[in-house]
Amino acid sequence: MGTDLHELLRSLRVWDVADLPTFDPAAAPADPLALFTTWFAQAVAAGQVEPHTMSLATADEEGLPDVRTVMLHGADTSGWSFASHAGSGKGRQLAARPYAALGFYWPAQARQVRVRGPVTAAPSAESQADLHARSTGALAAALTGRQSEVLSSLEELARESQAAWERAQLEPDAPVPSWTLYRLRPDTVEFFQGDAARRHVRLVYRRTEEEGRTQGWAKQLLWP
Repeated sequence: MGTDLHELLRSLRVWDVADLPTFDPAAAPADPLALFTTWFAQAVAAGQVEPHTMSLATADEEGLPDVRTVMLHGADTSGWSFASHAGSGKGRQLAARPYAALGFYWPAQARQVRVRGPVTAAPSAESQADLHARSTGALAAALTGRQSEVLSSLEELARESQAAWERAQLEPDAPVPSWTLYRLRPDTVEFFQGDAARRHVRLVYRRTEEEGRTQGWAKQLLWP
């Protein structure tokens, strides 16, 4: 028997949680990184599955949008970081248009965070250090390489993956020259707290600069 997609969609409920957290924007810190760190820790404490996954939106040479889910590698005063092969789809798009947006969604607390800004690639040594600080599986996947290229068969993938796993176990410091750590330096960071009565709270931070010098952040509330 077939599934009625629209009926299934109408049956679903959003944020069916007994006690959603509250958010007082007046008490928000001056820097969005501090608030992000707090919200991230609270998402982990709330049992949010894989809170470090995020949507990464880029655009190709023609300006057409693309989006995928990637993993956050870190966030500090230099920006929010993620990694990929330079020759992957996202790598090529960032080379052509070095600007991106990130989206975090933590349904356990009805929270979203959106980050947007220019992207730069870290030096090779730093990118390799990032890779080798990760798991054996991450290194094996990186060694398999050829990300976004056409795959002839699953059997080919199995062969290449097995060889990559064996090398990763024997050479935990094996270099992967194409592996690149990217940093997004935010121009804007928005925090969204959902509310069961649909009185969602949205607070956006906008970077303020004067003659190329960073002055700080301006905060504004947005209508939901």
